[in-house]
Amino acid sequence: MKKIELGALIALFAVIMSSCLVILKSDPQIPLLLCVVCLAVFGLFKGFKWEQIENGMKKGIQNGLSPTLILMMIGLLIGSWMLSGTVPTLLFYGISVLSAKWFAISAIFITIIVASFTGSTFTTIATVGVALMGIAHIMGIPPAIAAGAIISGACFGDKMSPISDTTNFVPSILGIKVNEHIRHMAYTTIPALIVTVILFLIIGMGHGNTDMAQVTEMKKAISTSFEVNPLLLIPCLIVFIMAFRGFSTLPTMSAGIVSSLVLAFFIQKDITLAKVFTTLQNGFQTDTGNEMLNSIVNRGGLQSMMWSVSLIFIALALGGLLQELRVFETLIQSLSNLKRNGHIVIASTLSAMSVNLLTGEQYLSILLPGQLLKDVFIKKNIPLKNLSRALEDGGTLFNPIVPWSVSGAFFASTLGVPVIDYLPFAFVLFITPLFSMLAALLGKGLEVENKGESSRKVA
Repeated sequence: MKKIELGALIALFAVIMSSCLVILKSDPQIPLLLCVVCLAVFGLFKGFKWEQIENGMKKGIQNGLSPTLILMMIGLLIGSWMLSGTVPTLLFYGISVLSAKWFAISAIFITIIVASFTGSTFTTIATVGVALMGIAHIMGIPPAIAAGAIISGACFGDKMSPISDTTNFVPSILGIKVNEHIRHMAYTTIPALIVTVILFLIIGMGHGNTDMAQVTEMKKAISTSFEVNPLLLIPCLIVFIMAFRGFSTLPTMSAGIVSSLVLAFFIQKDITLAKVFTTLQNGFQTDTGNEMLNSIVNRGGLQSMMWSVSLIFIALALGGLLQELRVFETLIQSLSNLKRNGHIVIASTLSAMSVNLLTGEQYLSILLPGQLLKDVFIKKNIPLKNLSRALEDGGTLFNPIVPWSVSGAFFASTLGVPVIDYLPFAFVLFITPLFSMLAALLGKGLEVENKGESSRKVA
């Protein structure tokens, strides 16, 4: 593919997505589908057969089967935890301990701890994230601010966790050590977290103290509508322990669902098998007599994730087609023809961000630039841990602020806040890539090997 064709495609996609999302305020599915159609027509024009185009889309969708199943399981998990009273119990205890003034800071460090021990952003957001959003709603914290704090903490904890899938995936494709990879990420991630904490401290000052009368009223509404029992926290412990012990996400979620449903039959009132199936399919529905509590607990279910599933399928079809037509190779190679080491690292970060924007797929944004730029780093005697950090900063962390990405769709559906709303407050996610590129430009944290040393050695 010629560079002029690549530029024209990117410009076309940018016009379609920006005009539809910003001007028309439409959902991203149809604009993305329109991009797929345009790219397919371009492929036919370039001489590709329809079978190749179709196979490219199929391959892309196949890559998304696992995250799609996880999304559906999380819909079931949220519904079952509402039905059993697990989330209402977390709300009951949470509003007694947290304050509005310190909510954002508390949310950041709670999610950092949980994500670090579980190694999973999805698990963290689907469990404590949902509960924290409910607490924020009760305390009058704007949803976008609450979601930004929760997502910032969860993504930081996941990225720096030695048991995280992406933290292990990146070093594995580059052939470096996990501990060196984590230590090198600290150059950009920890300063970004410090700035994030400072910003949320400033934001938190504007929320004052918690209205205790409202807290008392909400606790009464919760205890009237649900049986509040510490035993209902057992599903949380099961999920966290299984995730920490390295179990896959699907069996971990399944254990959380089954344990909560068992507890629901023993602890909550009027639980029938029909109600369980209805909740798992369509989400939990009840009238607590309190409109605010209704808006918090009436959610979940398989159907609640179908919007995200459709978005992911279309985005992955586009990603598979882009890969089949070798658009990524042209894009990344055009960014890699640089001489200065700092510029090459910046190009690596931009490559990961570009793949995220084009496909919305986190793993693809790491894998493709990693495979195509690895030899460039070796030839330039730049330690591969510089590439691994750039891929994490531009791939892992940037993904959740792309509206049509897998993570973005999941966070928006689970927390009930559109990506475009929480984006300005998800400070860690966009400050880290900026720090990454700034550090590379200034040569800070950019280690270079001597020519006599092995290019694979980590300095």
